[in-house]
Amino acid sequence: MKLLTHIARFIVGALFIFSGFIKLNDPLGFSYKLQEYFSAEVLGLEFLSPYALLIAIILVVVEVLLGIALLVGYRKKITLWLLFAMIAFFTFLTFYSAYFNKVTDCGCFGDAIPLVPWESFAKDVILLVLILFLMFNQKYILPLFGKLINTSIVFVSFLACMFFGMHVLEHLPWLDFRAYKVGSNIAEGMKIPEGAPEATFEYQWKFNIDGKEEVITTEGGYPQVDGEFISYEVVQTAEGYEPPVHDFTIERGEENYTTEFLEKENLVVIVAYNLTNTEREGYYNIRTIAEDAIRKGYNVIGLSSSSQDVTDEFVQDFKLPFKFYFTDETVLKTIVRANPGIVSLHKGTILQKLHYNDAKDLRLQTLENSKPNLDFTLKYELDSIAILDQKYRRMMYLQDGEEKNAEAKKLGVAPEEFQNFIWKQQELLDSINLERIEYTLKTKGYPGKSIVGEPTNTAAWYVIQHNPDKIPMYIDTIKKAGKDGELPYRLVAMMEDRLLMGNGEPQIYGTQGATYPNIADFIWPIADPQDVNERRAAAGFPQTIEQYGKDLFGQEFEYKEITLDEALAAKQQMLEGKAAPID
Repeated sequence: MKLLTHIARFIVGALFIFSGFIKLNDPLGFSYKLQEYFSAEVLGLEFLSPYALLIAIILVVVEVLLGIALLVGYRKKITLWLLFAMIAFFTFLTFYSAYFNKVTDCGCFGDAIPLVPWESFAKDVILLVLILFLMFNQKYILPLFGKLINTSIVFVSFLACMFFGMHVLEHLPWLDFRAYKVGSNIAEGMKIPEGAPEATFEYQWKFNIDGKEEVITTEGGYPQVDGEFISYEVVQTAEGYEPPVHDFTIERGEENYTTEFLEKENLVVIVAYNLTNTEREGYYNIRTIAEDAIRKGYNVIGLSSSSQDVTDEFVQDFKLPFKFYFTDETVLKTIVRANPGIVSLHKGTILQKLHYNDAKDLRLQTLENSKPNLDFTLKYELDSIAILDQKYRRMMYLQDGEEKNAEAKKLGVAPEEFQNFIWKQQELLDSINLERIEYTLKTKGYPGKSIVGEPTNTAAWYVIQHNPDKIPMYIDTIKKAGKDGELPYRLVAMMEDRLLMGNGEPQIYGTQGATYPNIADFIWPIADPQDVNERRAAAGFPQTIEQYGKDLFGQEFEYKEITLDEALAAKQQMLEGKAAPID
């Protein structure tokens, strides 16, 4: 019995130390698991969720200390009772999760050894039996050392646990067992191997047959049964292979950028799973390393589960040189245990993961496409101008209806005054923006790609484009920027067309369309229209004039040539303020 007691003592103590250490290595991960248990769908203890991290740290430190106390024989009675209380609680929790299928992974050993609820429950039952055995045979549990030494061991262990826990919270877990650990390739982690088992299902059909309910099971097809159909249920009979990386996507608006970014070389990703409770003091470091990375030629993006409106406003407020894309919150919490955190990738392979406190440790090389002369002060100013340039302009073409009425209510104006109000507001912003842009053009030249990066290099162009009276003054500057590669040449083409149209001359690239009261939607006359698609392609337009017309005016639109005289006559007869060129 004495030998069995020593064996049980070692097993229980070692398991508690191991389990506690694994979770202490990743207290944030354990707190996420506790939040899952506290949720309304499981235990309904949502009021504890804000304290999940504190509870997690207390539980794992106690777990480690109880294991150590048992092994050295420190205060065995209280140690055994606390062990019993803890294992009884976790046995109930794992049984509840398993029986009601509430939490699919208990988190007992963190990500190191994932256990399904029934496996975890079985483990807890064994530990419960062993602890009860130790309680009945505690007379064989003797201290390994004297009282002072044992007390010192437990106290030093407590300090070590607290230090280690705080260290991994302020940096990152010492050991990473997740699918996104350094060296892993995200794209490879999403693949399903050939021949991997697939999930199987059966259909349980309930019928009323001769007054008696019967269940007929099939693999999918409707059963041929003489009876009244009542209902059916789909039951999963076997789980299929689930790749280690799943639910990973990178989206913005309605576009999916996952493949594009996973194929990029030299990508730095700022992960902020939720901007509402992100650590704002970390963004000084984030901005510094992001600017340095962009100067050295890296691509930098952010990933967050927050909405695009929230992320765009956050970027503006904190003057960040990148934009955020959407990724699922749980995935982001799994990628890096920091909010914000930093991940460097090369073609989808994770090279480095950092807490924002360690941002200075990000390893960056100076690449061939480096931009050492980037002026971020000017970039942030232009980014602000670009936002103001579109603030009301996006509302100008809203049709009458709920969306327009909602916007009017938001602005505090009557629906019938909405259109006039937003035009006046945008005109005011345009005049302010123009003053700032003109100062930049006169003192620094065109702020192009090598000075402010992309897409900020288009901000000055938009402001001039939306102030047609200024186009003649700056068209040569814009053309030079396009020829030097500082600005996409298709934008130069659009401005040149707008100037020609304003002067009553044929355009070159077919970028300008109009709607006048006495003529339906049309593309402004084009010089040498037979060659326009070649000119468009050379300028960087991906569409033919026919495709562009449909995008501009709708799929029913058919491009046809009209003469310059017809267009000028229509313009002359246009009712004032009823139509405007479209670009």
